[in-house]
Amino acid sequence: MEATAPVPKLLLQLISSAFQRCRLSEDLCRLSVLLDQSTNNDPPITCISIADTGIGCNLEEFQNLRCPREFNGAKIWDGLLSVKTTCFTDDEVYCYHINLDEYIANKRLKRQPSQAKNGAKFSGTEVSLTVFGSMDVLVAPIIGFFQKMLVLQIPNVTMDLMVKQGESPGNQTQYVFAVNADKNQYFTASNLERLKSGLEDYVLRHGNCLDTMCDHCFSDREHLKVGSGIVCQEEKHKRVGGTMEVVIVISDLLETTQHCSRSCDGKTEVLYFDNFSPSPVPHLALSALKKIDWKKYGLILANVNDQDGHVFLEWENFPSYVQIQISLHWYHNQYPARQKNGPGISLLKKGIKNALDNLKAKHEGFLLSSHARKICSYVPDLARSIAGLIFSSTDLDFQGDCLSVLGFQTQEVERDIVEDYIQRKIVTVIGMNERKPQKDQEAAPFLFFDGESETSFFEDEDVEGEYYSSSLE
Repeated sequence: MEATAPVPKLLLQLISSAFQRCRLSEDLCRLSVLLDQSTNNDPPITCISIADTGIGCNLEEFQNLRCPREFNGAKIWDGLLSVKTTCFTDDEVYCYHINLDEYIANKRLKRQPSQAKNGAKFSGTEVSLTVFGSMDVLVAPIIGFFQKMLVLQIPNVTMDLMVKQGESPGNQTQYVFAVNADKNQYFTASNLERLKSGLEDYVLRHGNCLDTMCDHCFSDREHLKVGSGIVCQEEKHKRVGGTMEVVIVISDLLETTQHCSRSCDGKTEVLYFDNFSPSPVPHLALSALKKIDWKKYGLILANVNDQDGHVFLEWENFPSYVQIQISLHWYHNQYPARQKNGPGISLLKKGIKNALDNLKAKHEGFLLSSHARKICSYVPDLARSIAGLIFSSTDLDFQGDCLSVLGFQTQEVERDIVEDYIQRKIVTVIGMNERKPQKDQEAAPFLFFDGESETSFFEDEDVEGEYYSSSLE
């Protein structure tokens, strides 16, 4: 990687821009990256093409791009970008050479002869460059970028990465990564709904390294616990309006995960997206993650591991069979924005907290604080005692009244069902009380009498085992 270290960063910037041009189009678009390496030279020469059928580029996209020609004393590329671009309404394809080493504007960009479209109607952009060195160090970063792009579930973009090596006819062009834009159901979904679905797939497919769900680690996506939060920032004066979306996915791994070489190691990966593009996690987001009161959710943050923008959270006393994944997405409400700005710490914290609270609300007895879990540890004995008092009584009227309060309409119900129901109701109240602000917490006046019937109990979501034996306890 060291031989061409600045080049992968430049490529990802160019690919990100191409993806945005596709995303903003109203049509189905294709983003294609080709790496063509000639082995007749030493070092090898790799020709790179990044082509898209999006809306056509704005040359301002290249204004702030920088990449040195040399790195560690070796020449890594010629410093020149070749750009061809056109829109549907254009009669020709415009061609440019952009010298990234040049800081003077009128010398940096040089227009080349245009190419006639001869009446054809199409739009798109192709950016080409030449790199000195093996393409092997370029493939992994591009694949990783594509794998993260899939989390956004942008429905109108097909992506592929092709590699070609050598001049021999036997060295065919190979598709290293290809994704078809065939998810029509996501055209009408909101950004947040697509982010939720995309992060679920990312978890089930081990970072989109697999084409399908890993059968060693997961049974189906219905067993994933998903929470989401959204916070909007209004536009004021110099501050551009934006939206912060957060999705958290928690999964219990199967026992067979030990046979999977890709299973997680207890760390939580944090994905960050800036205006619909994968981005290193910014320092403000790191600060927000550190300032969250994780103990309120039964988690103890041990360390935040930042590896050049790739962030992993490490937990204390964390079970090996549980996996947590976090995704943060910040984007401006209008495009193009007057100016680019990121979310503040308070906005980030609120989005993360909303997602955690959403998880707690959807899964009773889950992500409880250590204090609440300690109380829940007494619930089985309490429920057993209450059920025992009811069923040990010889007064049938007393039994009937008690079962009626619990929502059961018959005295023929089994004791285990009643005991389980009492546990659920108590833990529900504990969870509801914990979600209140500390100053508003109070004892609930009614535990059971809320009009629920035996039928509605059996139709509730199955959360068995989460009340006092939660996987995060």
